[in-house]
Amino acid sequence: MDRSKPKVVTGENGYVLEDVPHLSDYIDEVDLPTYTNPLQFNPAYAAVKQYFVNSDDTVTQKIVVHESGPRGTHFRRAGPREKVYFKPDEVSACIVTCGGLCPGLNTVVRELVCGLYHMYGVTRVFGIEGGYKGFYSRNTITLTPKLVNDIHKRGGTILGTSRGGQITKRIVDSIQDRGINQVYIIGGDGTQKGALDIYEEIKSRRLKISVVGIPKTIDNDVAIIDKSFGFDTAVEEAQRAINAAHVEAESGENGVGFVKLMGRQSGRFGKEFSASILTILLVYVLNYHNLDAAGFISMYATLASRDVDCCLIPECPFYLEGKGGLFDYMEHRLKEQGHMVIVVAEGAGQKLLRESTQSTEQKDASGNAQLLDIGLWLSQKIKEHFSRKKIVLNLKYIDPTYMIRAIPSNASDNVYCTLLAHSALHGAMAGYTGFTVGPVNGRHAYIPIPRVIETRNQVCITDRMWARLLSSTNQPSFFCKNCDIKAESKEESCGVCENGDHKAHAKPESFAPKPPVGPKSSKPVTANGTSSAQATK
Repeated sequence: MDRSKPKVVTGENGYVLEDVPHLSDYIDEVDLPTYTNPLQFNPAYAAVKQYFVNSDDTVTQKIVVHESGPRGTHFRRAGPREKVYFKPDEVSACIVTCGGLCPGLNTVVRELVCGLYHMYGVTRVFGIEGGYKGFYSRNTITLTPKLVNDIHKRGGTILGTSRGGQITKRIVDSIQDRGINQVYIIGGDGTQKGALDIYEEIKSRRLKISVVGIPKTIDNDVAIIDKSFGFDTAVEEAQRAINAAHVEAESGENGVGFVKLMGRQSGRFGKEFSASILTILLVYVLNYHNLDAAGFISMYATLASRDVDCCLIPECPFYLEGKGGLFDYMEHRLKEQGHMVIVVAEGAGQKLLRESTQSTEQKDASGNAQLLDIGLWLSQKIKEHFSRKKIVLNLKYIDPTYMIRAIPSNASDNVYCTLLAHSALHGAMAGYTGFTVGPVNGRHAYIPIPRVIETRNQVCITDRMWARLLSSTNQPSFFCKNCDIKAESKEESCGVCENGDHKAHAKPESFAPKPPVGPKSSKPVTANGTSSAQATK
């Protein structure tokens, strides 16, 4: 088996299982003895009716199916197995954290250590400091339940982190020299790509070492899984910034609250905050310096807040000048309400910004595109526009990006991190390798690493959730300059509108009121009561 040939099992009625690698795939069974899972002797599990997951339990990727359709893709269900492939006293595990900070990192580390100790009796657990580079440039640190007992109350990661620095052969050499046989790697898509390379190198050497990836991104854009840890905490903290921006905007003449949040080129922290009568809060979501970012933080924070008048995310292009543009909308909103709240994700408007500054795309150490600062640029453009029109404007700019990244995880994320850590160590003890863990339709599953790194989740702007946001903020969709102007004309397509139908992108009624309708006719009428056709004549 190699990376180009994933393990796929098919069954009746279109059943497909995308299975994860196992040590037995490349090591002879005679060299892979199995042992009784010590969990069945653990007093904490004495009340559990079913200790172990059935070997044929799987989790479906799509929970909604049609009566005559295929059963679809499934993944192996996570959880403890009756037999394990490692004797606890022979296990030597290591944990490494890579990439940017995220609420919950310390919680995952803590639960891996405590789970290995208390559930399986593993007493040799080491931390790799400083990301992938730490494998060959620094010593390991010994992790014990006593050492990690309170780290979940702190933000960041006690192991330190870094981007890049992956020299696969040197990492595997270090793993082999130190006698490590379980490797837990916590990080985003770039880190998981590194984990896949490490697994492939270990497999080529036919080593009995399990490699487990635990996906981490505050932007919630990891493919396949329901959500990533730290996201709930980030949305909750983002609302504090939005509330502050709303207060500032509401207190001044033509006040605009402009908040910049973290978020890569897909958008999600935005819409749980609705627009108040007089406020615009611009929340700018900043995410990890990646051009293909996610706007989920912006979208969900906007929806949660109910104080936001405009949410800008990478998935939905927008423009500034002209009818239906951002400036036009702001003028209308300020005239109606006297203040506004706008939310913008970090990856939003990058094309506009690069064209304006004539800059080229740069990459960070992980190979991610570095985002230009849309927050400062856009806030300056807004000020210049209203200054030219001689309109008073009080704009307050708030950027809580690094505050959000650095806080401890909330209660919801703490519980979630515990489940992720336990699922990971159960899989490693059962001999699975080259996989990542996460909930799929509410059930934790083992997913082949290539499946979570081949693409990223993005906000679907044709989905109901984005429609809910537009309904809450009453903002235009900003698809193109022509959509609102040509809403009735059925002219050529803008590239987003299908078949030239621009009606789907027309501004909400609160922004672009429809012409009055006569009492006896459904045709549009002019101010003097004549139909538009008569007026033309």
